[in-house]
Amino acid sequence: MGGRKIMLKKLQKQNCWEFLKCGRESGGKEVAEMGLCPVSDQILADGLNGGINAGRICWNISGTFCGKKIQGSYARTQVSCKSCSFFKKVREEEGENFILEVNNG
Repeated sequence: MGGRKIMLKKLQKQNCWEFLKCGRESGGKEVAEMGLCPVSDQILADGLNGGINAGRICWNISGTFCGKKIQGSYARTQVSCKSCSFFKKVREEEGENFILEVNNG
């Protein structure tokens, strides 16, 4: 049983709040001061790139946290996020299945 648990842990993909340690996820230590990150409750994005809610497509969400600042518009976030180490990690891990953006319309 212990080996199975280790195997499941290896298959689990890291979400942005786990990788960046921002503390703005649901129940996070920075929520009271900085607010809940919109990524952590975007249920429509659940499962994209293998993440929980928008946890592995955070560059597609306005109001995310980067460089110790809450980011603004989707367009601005999209440009700055492409140089982020987490964006690059997800792109590499997902390979040809990588989802860059979601059409909300």
